[in-house]
Amino acid sequence: MEMSTLLFFILSVMLGGSLGAGAYYFWSRRLGSNSEPQREATILLERIEKVFKVVMAEGYFTEIYNYQHDKNIWNLIKDKKKALIIAKAKVLVGYDFGKLRYHIEGLEKKMVIDYFPEPEVLSMDTDYKFYDIEQGWLNRFQSDDYTSILNEAKQTMNEKALQSDLPRIATNQVQLMMFQLAATMNWKIDMQLPESNKDILDEYTAYKPIDAGIDSLNKKSDS
Repeated sequence: MEMSTLLFFILSVMLGGSLGAGAYYFWSRRLGSNSEPQREATILLERIEKVFKVVMAEGYFTEIYNYQHDKNIWNLIKDKKKALIIAKAKVLVGYDFGKLRYHIEGLEKKMVIDYFPEPEVLSMDTDYKFYDIEQGWLNRFQSDDYTSILNEAKQTMNEKALQSDLPRIATNQVQLMMFQLAATMNWKIDMQLPESNKDILDEYTAYKPIDAGIDSLNKKSDS
């Protein structure tokens, strides 16, 4: 009788342990599946616009941006926050032909340009990474701080792109395209621009590509 009681006890413990392990596995799977992050996106198309924008040059930039803000607490304690941001961007520079003003002289097969727009940044694809983020006890980064930093870094990148040779390259490219296209159709392009517009265009067309030194290479090969 004692042996059967002991055997019943051992079987009960084993059965209870198996049921407990099974219940734990079942509930852990259910809880684990519920712990996955929920994602929901809503995309609204606000409007569609017809544009005539042509990309003529693209450049790749890297910007190292240092941000630091010191906060004085009762003029006794300086609580500062700072961050190092490395930004990479692909910048596309070209022309919005919707801003071009011209008229056609059909009998002479001539297109007269009355106003030629300046090159502009048409698109900027950016990637930002934050490094060495330090915060004080009270002077801490907020979501608005990150937004402001990224906007300022993007504005700086935009200015650097316009100060580079990209606008000059784009200007030379677009004029070459226009004159070649007109020539293939036996048309002419006459630039009758206001003096101020002409000066700006001349400034951009002052760009000269670097010579490849073909003559010197030929001389070396001959020798």
